[in-house]
Amino acid sequence: MATLWGGLLRLGSLLSLSCLALSVLLLVQLSDAAKNFEDVRCKCICPPYKENSGHIYNKNISQKDCDCLHVVDPMPVRGPDVEAYCLRCECKYEERSSVTIKVTIIIYLSILGLLLLYMVYLTLVEPILKRRLFGHSQLIQSDDDVGDHQPFANAHDVLARSRSRANVLNKVEYAQQRWKLQVQEQRKSVFDRHVVLS
Repeated sequence: MATLWGGLLRLGSLLSLSCLALSVLLLVQLSDAAKNFEDVRCKCICPPYKENSGHIYNKNISQKDCDCLHVVDPMPVRGPDVEAYCLRCECKYEERSSVTIKVTIIIYLSILGLLLLYMVYLTLVEPILKRRLFGHSQLIQSDDDVGDHQPFANAHDVLARSRSRANVLNKVEYAQQRWKLQVQEQRKSVFDRHVVLS
């Protein structure tokens, strides 16, 4: 039993360390990407003009210089067509905050890591704790003792007797047992109807 607990603790710490390492790695990559791209840019979308196909131009310049003449480089047309070409282009100045993006991604990954740890707790640790606190035989009753329609009828009594758990956890456990009972009743009703229709 002690080796199982040790293994579960090592697994939990390994998962949390891997989530932390993934967050740090992503942060480093985002900071490298932020060095390549500025937080401000001018974006010009130019539609097809004569024999030239449409194109999107991006340039890191100030807001006052955000127009076709400063952004479109090289200019695909020459001479008097430049003005006509630039009138068709739509230029927009765009700003973004790479720090906000980084923080948002780190928060998202942290929440995802916590949910992963909670899933590991629910699948591995909680059943072991239940067996240890309540005893394996108290929650699983035979059909003769309780009946087919109420397999978890005494779950609330078992939870009420437990003084080591907080009241909120008792309520959650009771709701979970009630939900399991409802699901089993629905299954029984569906299978009974299926047998009647067959």
